[in-house]
Amino acid sequence: MIRLHVSPDLSTGTTVAPTMDQSRYLTQVMRLKLGDALLVFNGRDGEWRCIIADILKKGVILRSEEQVRPQTLGPDLELIVAVVKKSRVETIVEKAAELGARRVRLGVTQRTNVEHVRLDRLDAIAIEAAEQTGRLDVPTIDDPQKLATILEDWDPVRRLMFCDETGGAPVIGAVTRPGPWAILIGPEGGFSPEERDRLRALPSTTAVSLGPRILRADTAAIAAMTLWQAAVGDWER
Repeated sequence: MIRLHVSPDLSTGTTVAPTMDQSRYLTQVMRLKLGDALLVFNGRDGEWRCIIADILKKGVILRSEEQVRPQTLGPDLELIVAVVKKSRVETIVEKAAELGARRVRLGVTQRTNVEHVRLDRLDAIAIEAAEQTGRLDVPTIDDPQKLATILEDWDPVRRLMFCDETGGAPVIGAVTRPGPWAILIGPEGGFSPEERDRLRALPSTTAVSLGPRILRADTAAIAAMTLWQAAVGDWER
């Protein structure tokens, strides 16, 4: 069944007006008609079975009929990734949503070649991935921020998995502690020596290796999230 993410609150009998793009998708692409059902979620009120109650020139009107799943959240995982090329950032955001990350933070490191980042485009990618994967929330995407600033305000309760490409770090099996985590992926040129020293000095940091090969940022992000999910995420349930 079609799933759609919306912003308004959801409860029994409420009506919801999707955006014009969503309305066109429902009626022109998926060919839904009056009375047809779909699943709707907003990240707060669970998942609801809705029907198309009206089709107007300015879009469709949905009416929520019943809640089919209560609201749940996945593991408390953040992905921090240095800004890379546009296409790779988009892939990273899409896969982060598919793999259950709750938040994606874009970092600017000393070796980052900053490109313009369209957050509206990244938000749309995250929403589409959430709709397709069945999750009940959508990861938030943060504005790019200097890595030094991110580390300066770091919550010591949140463990930081630092993917160190220089070698000598243990394999990811060293990550075994449950709780809030973040995964940090560096730029294509790697972290500077100063950044690496700063990261290793944090008490909450766990440096890990992703194997003998140097991976591109998007590949590293996917590999790290996959291995983390298998080790301490909701894949073990």
